[in-house]
Amino acid sequence: MTMPNTMTDASPLPISDQDIYQAMKEIPGYLDITPGDFKDLYRIVYHHTLQRIAQSVTAEDIMTKTVITVRPETPVQEAADLMAAKRVSGIPVVTADMLVAGVLSEKDFLARMGPNGPKTFMDVVARCLMARGCAALAIREKKVEDIMTSPAVTVSRKTSLLEISALLKEKKINRVPVTDQQGFLVGIVSREDIIHTPLIQRDMIRPEDGPA
Repeated sequence: MTMPNTMTDASPLPISDQDIYQAMKEIPGYLDITPGDFKDLYRIVYHHTLQRIAQSVTAEDIMTKTVITVRPETPVQEAADLMAAKRVSGIPVVTADMLVAGVLSEKDFLARMGPNGPKTFMDVVARCLMARGCAALAIREKKVEDIMTSPAVTVSRKTSLLEISALLKEKKINRVPVTDQQGFLVGIVSREDIIHTPLIQRDMIRPEDGPA
């Protein structure tokens, strides 16, 4: 038989023809399958295994429960200092009782630095090097609620890893808050959390270009 090579996923381990021949020798009886067919079958099985794992693993299994947050009334300067200190590019914005009000990311800062403001981090660097002034001055006196993205994209505790991966790709974001049924923050799932999930390939979800 000849199986079409429909899979482009990388195998978990590089398999040689010699590996396949040795494995086939250990199986009693006649096998009507070529080494190429075996590789295709292995890739397909591996792909389906990943899909099964991605559907069974949920947000509560991989989420970070200790979440760095800010309030809507937090000054933008304070939020920027916090994000820089914690080395994160985005954080949930919550009310006093931990209801998710929005998300604040580097994109929000860049998008609101004036009508002709920078669109990327390198735009900021270029402007500073050309001594045209600090682009961030346009939002210096603002509050988080003035520049945050709202409503926030969120998932529930039971949202599957597969759904979260698809959502991050679709929305071009790098993290998503996890909420309970009432909308209270209970955790956050980032691309890094997904990449570090056991048995999940790194190419299952790729970082988007630019900050998010």
